Amino acid sequence: MRSVFHLAYNVTDLKKSREFYGNVLGCTEGRSTDNWVDFDFFGHQISLHLGTPFQTENTGMVGDHMVPMPHLGVVLDMDKWQALADRLIALNMDFIVKPSVRFAGEPGEQSTMFFTDPSGNPIELKGFANFDGVFAQ
Repeated sequence: MRSVFHLAYNVTDLKKSREFYGNVLGCTEGRSTDNWVDFDFFGHQISLHLGTPFQTENTGMVGDHMVPMPHLGVVLDMDKWQALADRLIALNMDFIVKPSVRFAGEPGEQSTMFFTDPSGNPIELKGFANFDGVFAQ
């Protein structure tokens, strides 16, 4: 069995977060209270707590784009990544980095997209056709 990561971070509005993570990203909601909610974030557990979101700065370089650091994300197989990219495009997502391919034809070829949740928490979703490339050099 592979390990499952757990990440807890702050959001400013649980209702908006439930809409975004549940209905926009398609994550399944788990336990909750008046102050937090868990989601199955593509096989991993995130816990969204009411509070001040973590501070980020655009200090990460992805291709020609400066992206927010720190950020969270997940690696998906290409079919799931493409389906989600198509869904987000259809919903007019305000992307930091639009769905695109990086390292084409090289080891580690991947698709990526960056956006934020309603509280401004940055998210990167990567897609790999071959998971052997995730740690390729």
